[in-house]
Amino acid sequence: MFRTDTEYTFDKPDFDSTNTQYKLAPNDYLSIHVFSGKGAMVFDYSTSSVDRMPLYMGFDLYYVVRPDGTVDLPIIGVVTIAGKTIPEAQDFLASMYTNYVNPFVILKVLNRRCMVFTGEGSIGTVVPLLNPNISLIEAIALAGGIQERGNAAKIKLIRRVGDKDYVYRINLRTIEGIQDARTVVQAGDIIYVEPVPQLANEFVRDIAPIVSLVSSTLVLYFVVTN
Repeated sequence: MFRTDTEYTFDKPDFDSTNTQYKLAPNDYLSIHVFSGKGAMVFDYSTSSVDRMPLYMGFDLYYVVRPDGTVDLPIIGVVTIAGKTIPEAQDFLASMYTNYVNPFVILKVLNRRCMVFTGEGSIGTVVPLLNPNISLIEAIALAGGIQERGNAAKIKLIRRVGDKDYVYRINLRTIEGIQDARTVVQAGDIIYVEPVPQLANEFVRDIAPIVSLVSSTLVLYFVVTN
């Protein structure tokens, strides 16, 4: 899975101190509650990004961030919210509801998850990102850690930004790689730990059909000739 040839050029990681918080992205499901400054709830609602009719996910009401990064909210209408951190989005929405006394906004992302393949080939785990700032190394730990066959020096982080997929190479075999491993996982990320090749097993598996065919042919030959 997710193989790259020896000449593949990986994207250069840009995991610096400005990338330490989760940023809202298209297709995020948002739970938004607006309170007055005294703590009395003003809104506890949600709607789709299409027609403002309520939708439900379990017991939570939610909004869907559109592919263009906007969300359609009652009263204030369509606003751009993708690319903002959760605190930034809360402050932004609070500033939009200025008709209320000291509005206070609580925003949660309900559908954050990533996929982690920990080194056993195609065996993967869907990891819910319950906390807003789960790092890559935490996501791997939540999936059970790097398995015996996993190559810690060859970890791929596949991330979709807009309409393009970016592939980053993370090396956890050295202490220097821990800086990149602290990057915050985004919803929809794929973390793939390359398995260490098992050449002997793969060779046996590849030639097994040939050996079986030759053996069957020889058995048939001896049966016919005798």
